Parts: sequence; structure tokens; C-alpha cells
Amino acid sequence: MWKPLSGPDDGQASVVEPQSGLLSPSPPDPLLGPDSLMDAQGYKWVRWRVWLCRLAAVLSLGLLLIVFHWCPRLGVLARCCSCPLALADILLIRDSFGQQHVVEVLTEEVEEGSLETLGELEETQWRDTVQLYSEEKTLLRYYLFEGMRFIWLDTKGAFCHVSVLNEDWTCKDLYGFQKGLSHLKQSLRRRVYGPNLIDVPVKSYVKLLFEEVLNPFYIFQLISITLWLIDDYIVYAICIFIISMLSVCISLYETRKQSVTLRDMAQFVTNVTIRRDSGVEECVSSVDLVPGDCLIIPQEGLLLPCDAALLAGECLVNESMLTGESVPVLKTPLPAGEGKYSSEAERRHTLFCGTQLIQAKGGRPGGSGAVAVVTSTGFFTAKGNLVSSILYPQPTNFRFYQDSAKFLLILGFVALIGTIYSFVVLFKTNVTWVELVIRSLDIVTIAVPPALPAAITTGTIYAQRRLKNQGVFCISPPRINICGKVSVFCFDKTGTLTEEGLDVWGVMEGGPAGFSELVPEPRLLSPGHMLSGLACCHTVTLLRGQPLGDPLELKMVESTGWTLQEPEGDGKALDAEFGGHKVLAVMRCPAQGASTSEAVAIVQRFPFSSALQRMSVVTVARGGHSALAFLKGSPEMVASLCQAETVPAQFSSKLRNFSSEGLRVLALACKPLGNTDIRTIKRGEVEKDMQFVGLLMMKNLVKPESAMVINILRLAHLRSVMVTGDNILTAVNVAKGCGMVGFDEKVIFVNATPHTAQSMPTLMFNVEDAGATDTQSSIEVITQGLYQGGFGYHLAINGKSFAALCDHFPDYLPKVLVRTTIFARMSPDQKTQLVKELQKLNYRVGMCGDGANDCGALRAADVGVSLSDAEASVASPFTSKTENISCVPLLIREGRCSLITSFSLFRYMALYSLIQFSAILILYTVKTTMADLQFLVCDIFLVTVLAIVMGRGGPSKELHSRRPAASLLTLPVLGSLFIHTCMIILGQLAVFFITTSQDWYIPLNSTVYGTANLPNMEDTVVFSLSGYQYIIMAVVVTKGYPHKKPLYHNVIFLCLLFLLLALMTWLVVSPGSWARQQLLLYDISDMGFKMLLIAVAALNFFICFIVEVLIDAGILNCLRLLRGRRESKKQYKRLNILLSNSPSWPPLNQPLVPTDHTIICLS
Repeated sequence: MWKPLSGPDDGQASVVEPQSGLLSPSPPDPLLGPDSLMDAQGYKWVRWRVWLCRLAAVLSLGLLLIVFHWCPRLGVLARCCSCPLALADILLIRDSFGQQHVVEVLTEEVEEGSLETLGELEETQWRDTVQLYSEEKTLLRYYLFEGMRFIWLDTKGAFCHVSVLNEDWTCKDLYGFQKGLSHLKQSLRRRVYGPNLIDVPVKSYVKLLFEEVLNPFYIFQLISITLWLIDDYIVYAICIFIISMLSVCISLYETRKQSVTLRDMAQFVTNVTIRRDSGVEECVSSVDLVPGDCLIIPQEGLLLPCDAALLAGECLVNESMLTGESVPVLKTPLPAGEGKYSSEAERRHTLFCGTQLIQAKGGRPGGSGAVAVVTSTGFFTAKGNLVSSILYPQPTNFRFYQDSAKFLLILGFVALIGTIYSFVVLFKTNVTWVELVIRSLDIVTIAVPPALPAAITTGTIYAQRRLKNQGVFCISPPRINICGKVSVFCFDKTGTLTEEGLDVWGVMEGGPAGFSELVPEPRLLSPGHMLSGLACCHTVTLLRGQPLGDPLELKMVESTGWTLQEPEGDGKALDAEFGGHKVLAVMRCPAQGASTSEAVAIVQRFPFSSALQRMSVVTVARGGHSALAFLKGSPEMVASLCQAETVPAQFSSKLRNFSSEGLRVLALACKPLGNTDIRTIKRGEVEKDMQFVGLLMMKNLVKPESAMVINILRLAHLRSVMVTGDNILTAVNVAKGCGMVGFDEKVIFVNATPHTAQSMPTLMFNVEDAGATDTQSSIEVITQGLYQGGFGYHLAINGKSFAALCDHFPDYLPKVLVRTTIFARMSPDQKTQLVKELQKLNYRVGMCGDGANDCGALRAADVGVSLSDAEASVASPFTSKTENISCVPLLIREGRCSLITSFSLFRYMALYSLIQFSAILILYTVKTTMADLQFLVCDIFLVTVLAIVMGRGGPSKELHSRRPAASLLTLPVLGSLFIHTCMIILGQLAVFFITTSQDWYIPLNSTVYGTANLPNMEDTVVFSLSGYQYIIMAVVVTKGYPHKKPLYHNVIFLCLLFLLLALMTWLVVSPGSWARQQLLLYDISDMGFKMLLIAVAALNFFICFIVEVLIDAGILNCLRLLRGRRESKKQYKRLNILLSNSPSWPPLNQPLVPTDHTIICLS
């Protein structure tokens, strides 16, 4: 039925989500990316259908409305008819995850003639003109979905993100907005774009109550309570009602509290200053901001309420709220040009919503403040997108949650059988039809426990609390269970595996003649381009006299001994000193003896970009003379931008040697700018034809915890992967230092080249060893057993090769992914892509990082862990306050513990239902039932209390090599449930028949039925044994080793078990007349029989316990031999087996070319 069409002539179309480049500092989110398509179908209200449904709702006492609430699509189909999207009142939307939503199309009248004020937008592009009462009106048609506004575009024949209206803006267009918008233009834009609010809906308690109560489980519980009240189970019904209301109230409070917390974090309204087209500066509410507004930023900064492109001045920004990165970032003006503006590509010139502008300077008369243009508002900002990902998270495709629903269907089938059986039995007893229906339906309320969904979240709640106590904060509790199934963990390098700070190890000047001797301290360098470049090529700034910036640059500047000075006041004095150029900062070298210190002014900055792997500055000497451009970045990138004759011949060997020692290597280059107008010079002109100057080496020490954690993961057979933006050889050294790569293991480099005009794409696998011939390398690799079991070698690949591999060698990509340990020179987008590619191979992927470059990957991963000082970063589901990766094993252990606990609670609640189910059916057969208070004791004092404290046991201290199962519908789980159920039924039947065989047994009165037959012997013995069985099963299904601490560590649970055992034994042996009267228990005086009853319970426990131990030991696996060995469903496991059995893979030192067919065939 669903198919994307284009054009307004059909009721179906695709809702286009164009790539707007608005999501930064993290890469485009899968929820909003260009590959995300939503199918939409249009519907119009049909009046007679609406009235018919209203009548049906009244006649069904509101039941029809509840059905429509559960299935909104059904409500639309019942009350509407299909129509073209252009005329639709209601839309049925299916998002990229396959989930369906119903949204209402809204319209807003726009004044005729105001459309022209939108300037570059055509009138016909977005308006919808309709004839109404013979008067033509211009209507804006739009709908809101997950906070975002989609507007109807006639030319596209589809509803599009409102951001499509400004996605084609160029940098030159943005500078055109610097003069400001008129009142009329801003008013129209406000109608089109909507208010600048990240509006987190906080529902009233009444609305939340209705939504909670209309949950299918609460409806089921409400029906159950009604049934019990009709059946005079008044005390029990009231207790369950009170417990349910308490549960609902707690749930409502927590839900609303979370909504309020998120709203307080997300929604921010302040007063800002904007410039009008008349030149007047006006103070307005941030709610009224629209894309195109010219924003005036004060010197003292502000908390930014929108995304904006910086046009004049420099801003020091703290982006920790969005990225978890605590180091302030210097933002510089956007270069003017014809290129399309993208916040991701121009992130060093973009100010993001929710970030704190600490300081603004150089953009206004007098040298203070800055000027920016609003590019995105509301949910289309970087902050809005992150908030949206919390409000509307990607569905967790986790087997456990899917199987829970399927298992409830199995219990429903069991309930159906029980209902039919009880109906037949009761029909023979000639009970009234009302009694017959009530008793039959009562079985359903017993077989399907309404509290099951709430019970299985108990383990997760305990785990979340334990994690919080250890400094790990979670904003997505369902992901805790997913932590237990992680199979590969990706780690960023700098700041995650290694120390954040770097120490300067040495510098080496280089030129056409080669490299000079290594100088350990840059301040010892002779005056020249190398020293000037180290002192000037940075974005360090001053805040209240203290230097702030990237730790690497701070160390670099400190090592030169030069001091930083920034303009004061309007800065005209410094400008005059340096030839009238606009001075951003001045670097002064220390005075030598009596001579005055030399000074260099920075007049242009082009900040570092992860995508470009470089930064550059333009400097002048006093009087504006000697204009020089300095470039700093990755050695490979810098060398590629230098004149070939200026790069030393030993460049590659020196870089390899330094990188192999684990040093962070940066290269510097410079060039004189001569008569070039440096005020208007573009980045592209600066960063070409450079002259190589030298290398800077910095030592980045591995954190002491890293090797320990990687070893723990390795012993647990969990794969560790490094994903870094650093040099590949440096990454290999760090991988060896932290144990990802053993010192006896080889590293094979994957080199892929893209298609060019001169050559075909190629792929080669080269061994790490240098100096050996190709043949020798291949023989050495094979003889050292690299191919044995797939554990002797690791692949390493850089970002360029990864891109070429994805584009030209998709058939080799899965093989490379399962064997690669080091991914170097990876851009933020590539990190995200890597995570998604691993997930396609059925890995459960964890990602641990600490900064802005990791945000996209952290959110794409199944388990994202951000190392941040913030209590909770919106960049990832988990945030750890510890500044090392020691939180990773903790998270996995807690995840496994939570998953095991959820399994235990699920099985316990299922067995509790089956115990009560079989007991009631036995008693129905002999025309009796359990008393109201007996139900109460079992359900409240035994089962509920045990279920609450069962999940308290903490995780095991060690990470075991075997991961817990995630599926409920497996042979061990279903097998154990079946065997335990059989033992339960046999136990109950045994005590029943033992009782009826006793000499003192008195048969039931066959003329009455149900509670009128109480007290009686049959009910007393079945109730007594079932009470023991609830306690027995709590012990049997509670798992300990290897993922959870043994049972005796859960002291409260243990004490409760002994207390409840004592209670049941007291009720069996000597309950006292008061307890007997209240519980309607028969007074059996035979003490030997009572001991026999306890012995049957003990035997029941012993058999079930032995069965559970044998099942845990794998006794049921013998049944799998009957069906034969099956291939794993996980693609990465099949690939591992395939590669382990391929003695010729990877093909070393052989250039491979793309093939038209897939080499790996996975059935």
C-alpha cells in the first residue's frame, strides 16, 4: 500500500527531508539525514463517517475510541477517505523505521502581497491558494512532526522540512543579510518558520493519566479488577487497585519529572539584539528570531538561542553542553564566497544553539562584540536535533523486548485453553451463566500477569542507580540491557585511550637539503620561520589574561616562550603599529638582553578543520611588512600542499620512525605573501604552494587504565577497535601500547585508492615490516602463523582508504571490517559510517569518546559512552565522569547483570502465573476455589515482594567470556519453563491425591460450588504447596555466576526468603485459629501429613534446582544435535569462520581491482 510518489496528484507521496547541513557539531543524524525518507498518504474527513464513528463510540461505551487510540491508522481509515496530499486534512506517515504516525495538516492565512518580501523564494514555491466564499486567500499548509515543521511545496508536490527554504544559501547570501531584515520580512518568515523554540511537550497529569490508563495492560488490569469486584473478591480487588494506582502515580511523576527536566534544559528564551534593514538595532525576544536575522553579539557573550554563522569578529565558545568537550573553541568569521553554506563544513565559523559564548571581540566599532546571521531555529538547530533524538529515540531493535511480546501471546494461548477447560468443567456443575462467564474470564487474569512489563524493568532501574553511584549517568535506560550484548567496542584515541594533554618531545627543521638535528626544546631554535610558525599558527586566545584553547596548541605556544597579546579597546593602537591591518593577536618573542623583543601580528585565521586536517594563519611584522602565511596540520596533508622541491627526501622515513614510536607528529609550512591583499585573501589561496618548514613531535602517553581495560575486554572475547583522526603509525604504536595489538602480532595495512582519470581503483594489503621484499614478507607472514585461527594479524586502514573501500570495493568491506583493529585519519562522518557498517554485520557496537568529533558515532552506536565532566551529555546515552575507559567494563557488567535479572524476573512472573493457573484449574475440577485472602497472600506478600528485591543483586566483579542470551524464545528458556511447569503441576496433583487417599479425608459437598465450599482440605493443601512453589521458583530462576554476584550477596532477598519460608511453614504446621479463619484454611490435625506436605515441597525444590543446573550446564544442547549444526544468524560470526578457513586471505602485496560481483557469498 505504501509507495513513495512525487507529484500532488495522488494521495501518496514521500515527505522529502533534504540535506540541510544544519546538524553540527555532530554529523547528520539518521533521523534527519538525506537518506531518510518518510512515506505519507493524504486523507480528508468524511462528515457522515465521522458522525457514524461518534455514534458507534457512544453505543460501545467508548470502546471504539480506545481501539482508535491503540491503532490511530484504523481511526483515520474509518473516518476519512484517501485524497491527494495537496488537499489532505490528515496525513498517515510511515517513518524510516517503519513506524506509523497520524498528523493533522494545519493552515495559516498569509496576507496577499507579502509573499514577495521573501525575496529569493518564488511565491508559487510554498503557498497554496484556495477559493473560499468567492474570496481568494493565500494559505500556508504545514504540519508538525516530532517538533519539526514540514511545509507544502507546490513545485515539489510534497511536504518538506521548512529548512529547505534556506538550504541553498551561499556564504555570499549570508553576508547579504548583514544589513538586517525589515519588520515585514521578519513577520512573514516567522509565520513560515514558526517560533524559535525547542518546545518539549510537558503533558498535564490528567492527560498523562488517561494515556497511562489507556495502556493495554492497564485496561486489562481494569477489566480484571471489575471482574473480581463482581465476583466479590473485594479485598483483593481493592489491594490490586491501590497498587496499580501507586504504580501509575509513580510512573506519572517520573515521566513528568523527566519531561520538565528536559524542557528546562532545552527551552531557552532570552532577549537578543538584532539589526533592522534601516540600520537600527532592536532588542527582541529570541522566540521571534528567524533565519536571516542579523544578530548582534555583546562583548561579554551570551547563551546562544539559535544556530548562526559568524560574519564579523571572533567568539570564544564553550560547546560542552552539546559535545561534552570542555575546552573552549575559537570561532572566526565565515569566509565570503559563492560556495553553499553548510554548518558541518563551516563549523569553525558557526555558533551553535545551546552553546555558551564566553567572549566576543573585534566585530563591532570599538573592537568589542561580534555580528552573526541566524541560519537555523527551533528543532532545526544542532541542540534541537539532539533534544529530538532524546524525545523520539531510534527504536531499539533488541531481541529481548521483541520476545517479551511474543511470549505474552504464548501465555494468552495457555489462558485460552484454561478458559475452555474451566468453561466445560463449570458447565457440568450447572452454575448460572453469569458465574460461568466470570469464572472462565478469571482464568485469563491469572494466566497473563498484567504486572509483567513493570516487573522486568526492575533490574534496569537497580542497574541505573548503581551506575549513577559510580559516576555513570544514563538518559536511555533500555540501553542498559543492550550493554550486556555488546560484541565490539570502538575507542577514540586522544583523550580516551591516551592522555588529553601532550608534551612537546622535540622539533626538527626541514627543507630541500634535508632535516636538521632534533631540537628537544623549541625555544632553543634560532629565529626563523620554524620558531615563528610554532608561535603564531594557533587559535589560542586570552580570557581575563589567561590563555585558553586546544591543549596541544597551548603546549606548543608555551614551549616557544613567546607571549600572547590581544587588542584592547578599539585596537587602533595595535592596528597602527602593524601597518593599519586589523590585528587579531600579537605574539612577542622574549627579549634577548638589552634588545627589544620582536613582535608578529596575526591578521587572518583559518581554523583547524577535521575534514581538512589543517589550519593556517596570516601574519605581518611591524609596519605591516613581511606578510607570511603559516600552515600547520597532519604531515601528509601539509606535504601535499607544499612545493615538492621543498619537502625533504627523508620525509616519509622520518614520519614513519616518529609515528612508530607513538609520537603525535605535526608538520609546519610557510610562504611569503608578497604584494597580495591579505585583507581579502581566501583560504584556498593561502594554503597552496607552501614551503615545507619542519616537524613538531609531541608525546601522547597512554592512560594507565587503558591497557588494563583492553586486556579485560580481550579476555572476555570482546573485540576492541581504535577509531582516531591521528596518523596510522601513531595509532598502531598506541594500539600496541594498550594491548589491542599484541607485540607478537603483525599489522597489515589496507591501502585503497579511488578512481582517477589516470588510474583504476586499487586495493592492496601490505605487511607492517619494512625492508623485506614482497615475497619474503608474504612467506614470513604465513610461516609466523598469521592465518592460523585469524588471531595472528590485525588490519589497519586510514580514512582515505576506508572511503575508497566503501565506494569501490563493497565486496571486500565486510571482510576488512571484521579483521581491522585500527582506523586512522577518520573524519567525524567516517566514524559514524563505521559504526553503522559494523551494525550491518550484526555487531552490537559500543563507542567511547570524549569530544565533538565523536558525537555522531556516539549516537549511532548501540551503546555510546561520553567521557565528560557534565552530569549528562545529550551527545550520548551514557556519560561517565571518570576520565578514562574503566567505565566500559563496568557498563558491560551492569548490562549483563540487568539482562540476566530481566530474564529471571520474566521467567519468575511467568511461572507465578502458571503455578496459580494450575492450582485454580485443579480446584475448579473439584468444584472449589481459593479464598480472597489466599490470593492476596500469594500475590502481594509472596510474589510482589520477592519480585521487587530479586533484582537487587549486583554484577559479577569479572567479565566472563560468554555473553548472556538475549532471546526468550530459545531452547534453554522454553525448556526450563516447560519442565518447571510439569514439576509444579505434578507436585500439586501429588499433594491433592495424597490428601484424598488419607483415612481422615472428607469429600467436598457436591451441591455447592466455589467459595461456598471453603474451608476444605483440597484447597488448603494446594494453597500450601503453591505458596512454597512461589518461594522455590524465586530461588531456582535467580541466576548468579558468571554475570551476577551469587545469591548470598543479595542479603535483603535472602532474609526475605527465610522469612517467607518460615511464614508458609507456620501456616502449614500451626497457623492458629485466627489465621485459619481469615484465610479459610481447613484444620488438618495429622502432623505426619503436614511433614509429608513440606517434604513434597522440598522434593519439588530439589528436582527443579537440579534441572536448572543441568540446563545451565547445557544438557538440552543434545537436542540440537538432532537437527544438525546450523550456521550462526550473525553475519560477522559467519565471516570469521570463513576467513579462518581461508589460508590465502588477505592476499598480500597484490593489487586488486573492483569486481562486478560479490566475492563473499553468505547464505
